[in-house]
Amino acid sequence: MASETQKGSSIWETVKTVFWALVIAGIFRTLFFQPFWIPSGSMKDTLLIGDFLFVNKMAYGYSYASCPSIRLGGLNVDASDICGWLDGDNTRILGSTPERGDIIVFRHPVDGTDFIKRLIGLPGDRIQMRGGVLQINGAAVEMVPAGDFVEEFAPQGPMRIRPRCANGAVGLGADCIKQRYTETLPGGRSHAILDIGPQRADNTGVFTVPEGHYFFMGDNRDNSTDSRFPQAVGGVGFVPYENLIGRANRVIFSSAGRSMLAFWTWRGDRFFEGLE
Repeated sequence: MASETQKGSSIWETVKTVFWALVIAGIFRTLFFQPFWIPSGSMKDTLLIGDFLFVNKMAYGYSYASCPSIRLGGLNVDASDICGWLDGDNTRILGSTPERGDIIVFRHPVDGTDFIKRLIGLPGDRIQMRGGVLQINGAAVEMVPAGDFVEEFAPQGPMRIRPRCANGAVGLGADCIKQRYTETLPGGRSHAILDIGPQRADNTGVFTVPEGHYFFMGDNRDNSTDSRFPQAVGGVGFVPYENLIGRANRVIFSSAGRSMLAFWTWRGDRFFEGLE
């Protein structure tokens, strides 16, 4: 009898330990840092498929989007159901204003998935693309050639995505080349962007960013479904302030393979790399 009692007590202690570990992990992820894997190439070459980073959730304060979404039996539980007390237009606490050029993880305004892009347009800005050159408030940003970005044409990451190349159709294992430029935004922040040639999104109308919203673009300009595309066709459109989750400052770990366990595919030169 004593043995059964001790066994039951041990099981209960294990359950309590696991429960409190999950609670602490949930609080940490909700309030401080959220892990994020880069699933696509829309932010190359700043971020590569397989990069792993922690998003600083304290950077812009907290909103309904600060609570991580939960999957239960294949069902997505909307974060607003968890943090409903913060739900509503532009509702944030301890919020600070993001800066143009920040790399931000945000919740898609329609489907609720997490995206990562660069903040280009602030409330009231007029954004346009002309001939592949970004225009902000009627002025073209500075764009200077910065050599080629070369990667192997091969399936990348768990989703086995094949890159698009400026040098046309190439065979598996061949060099896939994109033109790289250094783009400097108003305020002086610079970053690399990639180009594969003329695309429909290289020329757009003028987007006027509404109050309380932001305009995002990927650094891999010809391979990014971002604010240039309306939400009705799967684009991001204008992103409300309350949908911002946090800022990405540094790559912690990176793997070029299908799994982080494939150690022979680790990119050691990207560990703890700061982001511009």
